[in-house]
Amino acid sequence: MNTLELIRQKLATLDPEKIEILDESARHAGHEGAKSGGGHYFLTIVSSRFSGQSTMARHRLVYAALGEMMRKDIHALSVKAYTPEEVRSDSIH
Repeated sequence: MNTLELIRQKLATLDPEKIEILDESARHAGHEGAKSGGGHYFLTIVSSRFSGQSTMARHRLVYAALGEMMRKDIHALSVKAYTPEEVRSDSIH
């Protein structure tokens, strides 16, 4: 299983309606974090689990779901976490 598939599998615990993951690792070739094999990713995730949660709390939920991957497989992760209502109402920033 590759890293993107593993990320999707781990994030399934958040019951996402949508997940988009962009692997931006190639853009960071030569970067110190890339030397250890940790990738750079951009994540957009939509889940009702984020309802009533601050941006920081949403990110903590994502990091907790990814667990050990955040210390080993992922060097950098940019997260955009939305509720389904935010996506439907187009109130995303």
